[in-house]
Amino acid sequence: MSSTDGFSDFFYTAPDGLRLHARIYGETNSAASPVVCLPGLTRNARDFHELALYLSRRADRPHKVIAFDYRGRGQSAYDPDIGHYNVGIEAGDILAGLAALNIEEAAFIGTSRGGLIIHVLGALRPAVLKAIVLNDIGPVIEAAGLAHIQTYLDPTPKPKSRADAVEAQRVAHGADFPALTEADWERMVSALYRQTDDGLLPDFDPRLVETMAGLDLSKPLPDLWPQFEALATIPLLAIRGANSKLLSVDTFDEMQKRHPGMEPVTVEGQGHAPFLETGKLPGAIAAFLDGASKAAQIK
Repeated sequence: MSSTDGFSDFFYTAPDGLRLHARIYGETNSAASPVVCLPGLTRNARDFHELALYLSRRADRPHKVIAFDYRGRGQSAYDPDIGHYNVGIEAGDILAGLAALNIEEAAFIGTSRGGLIIHVLGALRPAVLKAIVLNDIGPVIEAAGLAHIQTYLDPTPKPKSRADAVEAQRVAHGADFPALTEADWERMVSALYRQTDDGLLPDFDPRLVETMAGLDLSKPLPDLWPQFEALATIPLLAIRGANSKLLSVDTFDEMQKRHPGMEPVTVEGQGHAPFLETGKLPGAIAAFLDGASKAAQIK
């Protein structure tokens, strides 16, 4: 491990031998439960940098925070078989990483695809989930949201400069994110792109786009209500962007009916998916984690 900018890099081996990466913040923290951060489809551990710093540096209950790069993203190796870019294998990769870190249970924060992986973990190993934060994801995925993702991924923008990258993201997402500041857009670009000899490139395997292109959105998408209901005894904070195309208001309301203890948060001025480091979200997440920990102690 090499420490830099408040975190350490951790590399481990997936069950099929692929070299995978995670960031570890607050490596020596033990006063509170570890927190595992799982990003979206083409995103990486950098999405959680500011939130991870906040949670790992709290004065009263600092957490160890592990932010994962899935295979084919960030510093994890690309998979020669794009069929392995699926939530089942990625869930197995997360469990392998936790085993390598000797972590048996943790609180999980999942943005978009990360939330789907949490649903799979609930089926594979429910005991690992001590608390859950779902960021703009639920058991029903709206076809309109997936269509929007397909649109901005194909073709994936290849900006000539950082300013071009910021503008490309504004064009793709600005209508859904009127609340974002210039600094927010800059952070988004820093997380999404990597600097190369050929300029800025999206920091993921380009073939990931193929896994989305093959979806037939004219047919009903399978839902995950049985998997969601299996999480009913686990403390849950569910966050929805008010302008989200992926998670509907109806699904959000139904989630609360099926998980009566769910804490709902709607983020105004943001779409899919809200930036977890903005506004009051870091404090809300920290307070939720504290409450979940106290509830577990009472039991």
